[in-house]
Amino acid sequence: MNRNDKPMNAFYAQSGGVTAVINASAAGVIETARRHRDRIRKVYAGRSGIIGALTEDLIDTSREPIANIRKLRHTPSGAFGSCRYKLKSLEENRREYERLIEVFSAHDIGYFFYNGGGDSADTCLKISQLSKRLGYPIQAIHVPKTVDNDLPITDNCPGFGSVAKYVAVSTREASFDVASMCKTSTKVFVLEVMGRHAGWIAAAGGLAADENTDLPVLILFPEVTFNRRRFMAEVKRMVRNYGYVSVVVSEGVRGRGGKFLSDQGLVDAFGHAQLGGVAPVIANMIKQDTGFKYHWGVADYMQRSARHIASRTDVEQAFALGRAAVELALAGRNSVMPTVKRISNRPYRWKIGSAPLGRVANVEKMMPASFISKDGFGITKRCRNYLQPLIMGEDYPPYRDGLPDYVSLRNVPVKKKLATGFRP
Repeated sequence: MNRNDKPMNAFYAQSGGVTAVINASAAGVIETARRHRDRIRKVYAGRSGIIGALTEDLIDTSREPIANIRKLRHTPSGAFGSCRYKLKSLEENRREYERLIEVFSAHDIGYFFYNGGGDSADTCLKISQLSKRLGYPIQAIHVPKTVDNDLPITDNCPGFGSVAKYVAVSTREASFDVASMCKTSTKVFVLEVMGRHAGWIAAAGGLAADENTDLPVLILFPEVTFNRRRFMAEVKRMVRNYGYVSVVVSEGVRGRGGKFLSDQGLVDAFGHAQLGGVAPVIANMIKQDTGFKYHWGVADYMQRSARHIASRTDVEQAFALGRAAVELALAGRNSVMPTVKRISNRPYRWKIGSAPLGRVANVEKMMPASFISKDGFGITKRCRNYLQPLIMGEDYPPYRDGLPDYVSLRNVPVKKKLATGFRP
């Protein structure tokens, strides 16, 4: 719904696990909006995601110097705070939606930009329906972000390329380390990476080895049911041939019964199984079955916050999608997500497209079977051709005193206008 009668304010928020480049998308949104003050008066950011809207805890980004906004492009994490909070349906919790209307109305907010993954797309879709159900016109645009790379329609997701680069580099470097020690010490290194249902991140470990760098790397994908006997046979074969092996294991690997190997019975705020700790499980199996000396590591937050080694492709796409979100809103679009459309692999070329949120929310994009090698422990050439462009290029942040010079915003609060508080 396009508002040509008067300029309105915009609400921007970050959701879910943050990435090395989500702030680049924020910069894309804010910088673009500032160039259209005749249409978008101010951008208010939600402190801690959608929670900031519900509690009227808003940040006035117009109070931030443009130099600081530009520095967001090379600063990791979420500059305004993120959250894991999923809105229920209107029927289940009408009061939440009424509260959003109260806050949006009080602050003249007519544009809603939500920067997150699949659950965030669902939240954005629900908010886009407010104009029809509750009579308040608002344009809701989802800005894609997820290291898991599991959003549909878009070729890839901002955040993934940099995680893939981190995992590929780490796997290569760790492999060189183990190779130097395997004669008398460690023979197996196990690296645990993120990926609940889709093995995109784990697949990136396969990039560590190529025609110029022959390294033994085994990958355990969520899409491939873990078979202990077959896996151990491969470990032994690699150690026999190379003297060592590196194993990249996704946190979402499942056994024959369909249960996550790392499932400890805990759940997160979205009701998903709280995973983590599959690396020691695999390492202990290796010790029991082979007796090989091992080490294991968990990439955890490091893989998604490593801005110092971000992919230039990823940074450029993250910024471009933030900019495109504003342009879509100004063009009168609603309930959509800007996407990346791949034109070619070599040379790598891409352009911006868009997709309706009804086709994005609550849909996971899995690794194609054709991307996984027949033995289930590696990637195919087709997968390599897909992944390689996404990790290309370096976009180093500026350094000061030997460390990355990241920006911390002032995050000046917007004066509250509503008399009563709200607890989500």
